[in-house]
Amino acid sequence: MNNNYNKNNQNKRKRNFENQRTSKSKIKDKEEKSYEDQVEGRNSVLELLESGKDINKIFVTKGEKHGSINKIIAIAKERKIIVVEKDKRQMEEMAGTVNYQGVIAIVPPFEYCEIEDILEEAKNKNEEPFVLILDGIEDPHNLGSIIRTAETAGVHGIIIPKRRAASVNSTVNKVSAGAVEHMKIARVTNISDSIERLKKEGLWICGTDINTDKYYYNQDLTGPLAIVIGNEGSGMSEKVRKNCDFLVKIPMKGKITSLNASVSTGIVVYEAVKQRIKQG
Repeated sequence: MNNNYNKNNQNKRKRNFENQRTSKSKIKDKEEKSYEDQVEGRNSVLELLESGKDINKIFVTKGEKHGSINKIIAIAKERKIIVVEKDKRQMEEMAGTVNYQGVIAIVPPFEYCEIEDILEEAKNKNEEPFVLILDGIEDPHNLGSIIRTAETAGVHGIIIPKRRAASVNSTVNKVSAGAVEHMKIARVTNISDSIERLKKEGLWICGTDINTDKYYYNQDLTGPLAIVIGNEGSGMSEKVRKNCDFLVKIPMKGKITSLNASVSTGIVVYEAVKQRIKQG
């Protein structure tokens, strides 16, 4: 009887110890994840390497030493970054996407900037500020595509909200094809307050809304400008809508009356680019 009692107590203590160890391990994992992120895909990792930003470690799939992987390994060695080979199964467990292309870079979390930094970027380039404001873009694929478009169009920076919106992660980085590394992104508590701040700095605020009369190509989009792109489903919030100086829409001729957020961004942003080129 005593032997059974002692045995049960030992088992209980063992289980408690294992549970505590598991809990501590989970907490440690969470802490590590909160201080690290990853960038996946050959183009994205190359862009990251060439940008000179910090990289903690690069993982490559065993046997994947051909094409651009060789270039990645060479630059990593030049920069004294640790390169670790892992088998395919281990890499697939690490990857956030199916198409990670045999390479994953572990990096510090994305470094967001302040609105002042975006305005300073325009000033340093001797250009009038050209800003994108995303009012609740939730799909990381959309966010990545928008960042890529913005970077190619010469947008000085993007403003996103902290809550109920996609943030910069490995998916966003990969979809942006590395453009994230060259784009200033401010993450703010309140979009309406940020709009007021930009207005004080002399920017005009252009909202995109299907329920308006003016088409985007009939609106003057030159000068200091911020373009607001609304949520994929509900568009801009009413408060943000009211804070815009003017609203524009894209003509819809088909039966579907809305476009993907990243496509809408490309259309309006490149109209602004075209007008600025003509003006220059």
